[in-house]
Amino acid sequence: MAMAMIRACFSSPDLSPIFRQETTTTSSGKPKQNPVSKRLAVSTEQISNAAMTKTTSRGRNFVEDKSKSSSKEAETLKRVDVEEYHPEAEQSEGNRKSLKDYFDEAKYMIRSDGGPPRWFSPLECGVHSPDSPPLLYLPGIDGVGLGLIMQQQQRLGEIFDIWCLHIPVKDRTSFAGLVKLVERTVRSENNRFPNRPIYLVGESVGACLALAVAAQNPDIDLVLILANPATSFSKSQLQPIIPLLEHMPDQVLLGLPYMLRLMEGDPLRMAADNLLKGLSLQQKVGELSWDLVTMSSHLSVVADILPKETLLWKLEMLKSASAYANSCLHAVKAQTLILSSGRDQLFPSQEEGERLRHVLSNCQNRLFSDTGHFLFLEDGIDLVTIIKGTSFYRRGKYHDYVSDFKPPTPSEFKKIYESHRLIYAATGPVTLSTLEDGKIVRGLAGIPSQGPVLFVSYHMLLGLELVPLVCQFMIERNILLRGMAHPVMFYKLRDGLLPEIATFDNHRIMGAVPVSATNLYRLLSSKSHVLLYPGGMREALHRKGEEYKLFWPDHPEFVRMAAKFGAKIVPFGVVGEDDIGQVVFDYNDLMKIPYFRDRIGEITSETIKLRIGSSDEVSNQDIHLPGILPKVPGRFYYYFGKPIETEGRKQELRDRKRCRDLYLEVKSEVEKCIAYLKEKRETDPYRNLFARLTYQATHGFTDEVPTFEI
Repeated sequence: MAMAMIRACFSSPDLSPIFRQETTTTSSGKPKQNPVSKRLAVSTEQISNAAMTKTTSRGRNFVEDKSKSSSKEAETLKRVDVEEYHPEAEQSEGNRKSLKDYFDEAKYMIRSDGGPPRWFSPLECGVHSPDSPPLLYLPGIDGVGLGLIMQQQQRLGEIFDIWCLHIPVKDRTSFAGLVKLVERTVRSENNRFPNRPIYLVGESVGACLALAVAAQNPDIDLVLILANPATSFSKSQLQPIIPLLEHMPDQVLLGLPYMLRLMEGDPLRMAADNLLKGLSLQQKVGELSWDLVTMSSHLSVVADILPKETLLWKLEMLKSASAYANSCLHAVKAQTLILSSGRDQLFPSQEEGERLRHVLSNCQNRLFSDTGHFLFLEDGIDLVTIIKGTSFYRRGKYHDYVSDFKPPTPSEFKKIYESHRLIYAATGPVTLSTLEDGKIVRGLAGIPSQGPVLFVSYHMLLGLELVPLVCQFMIERNILLRGMAHPVMFYKLRDGLLPEIATFDNHRIMGAVPVSATNLYRLLSSKSHVLLYPGGMREALHRKGEEYKLFWPDHPEFVRMAAKFGAKIVPFGVVGEDDIGQVVFDYNDLMKIPYFRDRIGEITSETIKLRIGSSDEVSNQDIHLPGILPKVPGRFYYYFGKPIETEGRKQELRDRKRCRDLYLEVKSEVEKCIAYLKEKRETDPYRNLFARLTYQATHGFTDEVPTFEI
């Protein structure tokens, strides 16, 4: 399961890059050095084509100082290991910028700023790797260009070369003029680095701008990330405001409180969020009081950003931008991700997101049910995590699930773990591993720290073992298991009965890749810890009475691959599915009923086949959901056998017989691990959920619950 924007400032005889170094205040009210120190570039709309590649020495030096890094630093950025991530190195929630910071910094951005539209690069973005793709942020109706301020720009700047478009308050460049400006920048950057994609991140009218540029440049590799596009302006609640504003005196700013409310979202929900942060009562009251004060103080800044004449101009631009973008949707071929808010009070964004998903040829949609129109200014929205989860980050023409993968940060893992904490707690996982001397110990001490390592096992019913397994590896050893997953988690041939691809975003964040020989090769070559289930979906969707029965293909596909890279093969067994539920209505039963048989055929046709031309049931299992009778949860047990070395056996395992013998040895070891666990769990006094709860109630819920004697 990972390319550089024009870092130069466009020059002009009478205009030079602008630097600001002033003080501002944090959301807590403390003074600090203003991080808005930015480089602003003169609009390409105002200069000749010949001047487009020229830069002022001052602007270029600033960029080079910011972008240069030693080869060692660059290598670190390219080869990030999850073990190198530490919570203290990540931007904490307390330091994350707030909506107040947006308004504070907007004050400096709009000071007597009547110049043409221009690009700036936030200093917070820091140093990016040399092959990072450019990301051009196209703002919404405010035009300031600070829409990404709450997106932990340091993280965003590590993987992108970020440029933000600033449209001054008094500027009256037409929508067509803005399209030309962005188009020139895109074409210039594409000429410099033709093999890198260019990301256009647009909000509202900025999304229309991105669509227009993409439609006119189908030959350029663009990736569009569009938040609440204004393509639905004809259905917007802003329509009635236009005639009212035209007849209102300048002193009456009827639209500003409305705009402020939209930017700040739902006050009741924001207050509720504060109450759930785990703060003391005094802190909760303080936070709520501070929010109320800052909300009221923002009105004057909104008035400066959107005075009456500017607001009217922007609303008219929204109308023309929407019509322009809708007229050229058929020509947009770029890879597109729509981010839709469920509580957008400006546009019907949820409905529009689905419409665009069907109209655009290469488009996905993600819905954020509890967010308002200004999506990127909402707490809990992390653009980096969204891009990673949707597999939209790439540095070449195609997404590479190995080289383009960015490991989960501690906060990302914690969020995923918390969402599955109930499964983890209900199954009370017990893990055993084997040391080099053959001794079995509780925990994962016997797991090799250095890759490549290939973990091979039996796939429990519905893959129930995956969440506790991956979590335990991260918690105990800080090792990320890269799972080889069924293509149903990554591709859909058409809309139908299968779950939406968004259902599996967390799997992609945690490193899952589509199962294929190519991806296995790349993972092992990158020294990863790889999780492989040869039985695949056939085991995960087994029939009645087939618990813990292995269904492996006839060909020893993974053995030669492991030997090629000298990977350690770790066979392991897992039991416990029969303590969670029992299959009472299986595939054979379903296929006897015409209604279910038709549904199974329809669902199966929605995804690609794993092995074209192969007729065995392991290769192309029909997709279905068996009827399961749930039980009071028992316990999951994992036993990792002694690693099998393949180092130095590359030539030996080219022999078919020896290769097959090792394959059968691995399979036999998995069966032995399963048999061992089935026998030993009978002596576990805490196998039952109630016994574990009783133990935790008396010893503390953080204590490890005992198990059988090893």
